[in-house]
Amino acid sequence: MNARLPVAVVGAGNMGGAMVERLCEAGTAVAVCDIDPARQRQALAAGAELADTPSLAASALADGGVLIVCVVDAQQSREVLFGPDGAVSRMRGGQTVMLCPTIAPQDVEALAVGLSERGIGCIDAPLSGGPARARDGSMSLMLAAPAALLQRHQDLLARLSSRRFVISERVGDGARTKLVNNLLAGINLVGAAEVLALADRLGLDLGTTLDVIEQSSGQSWIGSDRMRRAIAGDLEPRAHVTLLEKDTRLAVEAAQAAGFDGPLGARAAAVFAQARAAGLADRDDGALLPLLRSQARQSH
Repeated sequence: MNARLPVAVVGAGNMGGAMVERLCEAGTAVAVCDIDPARQRQALAAGAELADTPSLAASALADGGVLIVCVVDAQQSREVLFGPDGAVSRMRGGQTVMLCPTIAPQDVEALAVGLSERGIGCIDAPLSGGPARARDGSMSLMLAAPAALLQRHQDLLARLSSRRFVISERVGDGARTKLVNNLLAGINLVGAAEVLALADRLGLDLGTTLDVIEQSSGQSWIGSDRMRRAIAGDLEPRAHVTLLEKDTRLAVEAAQAAGFDGPLGARAAAVFAQARAAGLADRDDGALLPLLRSQARQSH
């Protein structure tokens, strides 16, 4: 990489890869680091430049550039930033890390402290909406960072998302908001799978039942999206069971830390944990439907 680039992305999976395509199409030069050869090929096809390690991706950044971290969890985030080939070793003061994974607020705060000690800014920026919306720039971004930092990178943020929510200036509040949202998504998905498993036991046609739900008071976006595919037997992962298993668990832990004991969150988290234990970790999270249908048959 001869020229310094404004953006580097570490983690070009479903969401990260869609953001890479979005940025490249908009004419933004991007360096990409991902361990999956298929993701590397997709990034190259989109017009990105490849970096073998997070540190090399960071070394490609221009002064004031942004490193977007779009990996799965806190451990991966720490490794990407502070590990042996971590990005921070090659980053310079005045550059910024944009943290997109859904992780615990205290982990976001700890990462931000480590970055701040090196003069590196941190935007707490979990995202939502799925790869298609990330690709067309209509995904949601939940932003928590000092106002001046958000202002500095407003053009990049606008390129990535038309639905930007500035939560506060307190790093960690983006993560808190994302956990609240994803706990509700998990509750809604468990509920959709449960009622369709019930419909099956009652002898109803699942497609027709979902048609009614989608036009009635029981409708939810995630229920429609996941259950429509699950009814068709399509469990190819767009969002793995492991993601909402992690997110609902983190949300329940955050609730417990705050002294809040709600009636549904822990129950929904337990269903995702059960799905993972049943060997469905790498399946689409719509796999809750066949799981609950199977349990209903066994209990009959």
